[in-house]
Amino acid sequence: MKNILQKYHTFLLDLDGTIYRGNEVIPEALPFIAWLKAENKGYNYLTNNSSATPEQLAERLTRMGIEATPDEFFTSAMATAQMIRDLEKEKDPARVTVYIIGEEGIHKAITDQGFTIVKQAPADYVIVGIDRSFTYEKMKQAVRAIYQGARFISTNRDRAIPTEEGLAPGNGSLTAAIAYATGQEPVYVGKPEATMIRLALASMNRTETNTLVIGDNLETDIAAGVQSGVDTLLVLTGFSQEKNLVKSSIQPTHIKKDLSLNVYGNGDGLNG
Repeated sequence: MKNILQKYHTFLLDLDGTIYRGNEVIPEALPFIAWLKAENKGYNYLTNNSSATPEQLAERLTRMGIEATPDEFFTSAMATAQMIRDLEKEKDPARVTVYIIGEEGIHKAITDQGFTIVKQAPADYVIVGIDRSFTYEKMKQAVRAIYQGARFISTNRDRAIPTEEGLAPGNGSLTAAIAYATGQEPVYVGKPEATMIRLALASMNRTETNTLVIGDNLETDIAAGVQSGVDTLLVLTGFSQEKNLVKSSIQPTHIKKDLSLNVYGNGDGLNG
């Protein structure tokens, strides 16, 4: 696979299902990340997780055996905050008010941009990220703010998220409740939106040229790359499998069983 990878200068890597599963690193990811570092390739971990901070994500990956630093992560929370910064670049950020449904990651991203977080309507923006303490009162304040003119933004569309107890409602489910109550659809930011790729590359001072998006999910990781016009690599270590490719309109540039660097010289039955 090294021959395939050499032409790319920038790598955007999914986490769960690509680098790790749950709390365990996928073994092939260890030498792959080591190769990226040895070759001085530019890379970021790209995640729809809006609840965790980059510091928390780096600590988690380091515990799994992959040394990581916060600046190697780009989350849907960071993308959301940057998108608002771009929209409000003519304003003093402290005068931009934001009502948040979400956890620590999105709160930190918004605070880092200098915006003012409010606890009730009115607000300039309503942001919905995953919130495992979601309540009727939080939803009511979000709905009120949107009725009063707030822009409605959701960090991602994820319908469900994996937990130790099985699948649980994802941010898309929380967002749908507010969209139904207001009759307004939000602007989505995270994968599969091209916005996520564009903002991630901008944060790295990179362009779409010679960029590769790597992930395990056709509908999020690969779709984001396709919509952005960049090459993609689907690894079959997580959500999507070969059978999903048959009926899907989303097709990756490359398909591999995992992130192994040296096992493809004689062909593995997969493309690329």
